[in-house]
Amino acid sequence: MKKVSIVTVNFNQPQVTEDLLRSLQEVNNYPNVEIIVVDNGSTVNHVRDWQRKYPEIIFVRSEKNTGFAGGNNIGIGYATGEYLFLINNDTEVTAELVGRLVLDMESNCKIGIISPKIHYFDHPGMLQYTGYTPMNYYTARNASIGQFEQDKGQYDSLSGVTGYAHGAAMMIRREALEKAGMMSENYFLYYEELDWCERIRKAGYEIHVDLNALIYHKESVSVGKRSALKEYFMNRNRILFIRKNAPGFTFFIFCCYFFATVVPRNLLQYMKNREFSFIPVFLKSISWHFTNKPDSDNLGYRMTR
Repeated sequence: MKKVSIVTVNFNQPQVTEDLLRSLQEVNNYPNVEIIVVDNGSTVNHVRDWQRKYPEIIFVRSEKNTGFAGGNNIGIGYATGEYLFLINNDTEVTAELVGRLVLDMESNCKIGIISPKIHYFDHPGMLQYTGYTPMNYYTARNASIGQFEQDKGQYDSLSGVTGYAHGAAMMIRREALEKAGMMSENYFLYYEELDWCERIRKAGYEIHVDLNALIYHKESVSVGKRSALKEYFMNRNRILFIRKNAPGFTFFIFCCYFFATVVPRNLLQYMKNREFSFIPVFLKSISWHFTNKPDSDNLGYRMTR
């Protein structure tokens, strides 16, 4: 039985993280796991208390908030499993989840990374993810299949190859990780798992979803439904993803679309909603690209707690 390293990242959410750890105790059908929790620069360091409370779990403290990719990369550095299961701390697992995903990996060596079906935690039976459509590189748009629909099994036949894994829960094969490399940390938040999937695909592997495996996600616990942080990184990284992954001419077409459609639409929406503080944040997310290369580690955003 191959070992699975379960990695999760905490940032100022100790109770949410402990809820996840309690749910992981239900993963009793696959005993060969190690659990790694990265405290990603939280204001209050709970690591010592957690070490006493959960002696069987590996806890790692980062004094700096390194973002979604950085926090997971720290955890990956401590992982010893053949498979690595990266899950958000604002998720809760089901008993068969890990064993089911391992079975998929063992039965198909082409799978580089796989995600389960995701339900919204606070809305029983409501789908968040049953796979992603391919990316339209001219608009940087794709869709989460079935999102906001009640789960009646209508998408279960879609198990198999999908556009992208979901960052809330994704199991990666170690060999694929070694070929594709770690997640790009200069995304900080959003789009980093899509970029990772592109590199895993280029390394010769497939991206899969198993709709017989299920996890629950407390969406928006980490960042909030609307915030300056989210507005900045969603827009900055949307452009960054295309810069990194699309051919030059495609990127040019995307820029034409973005400036002709997205910029005026967003500005009008901010004014209509009286969200005036978002306007400089949005403009800053665009101007970052005029002064930084795609691999720059300058986030262009002052991180505060």
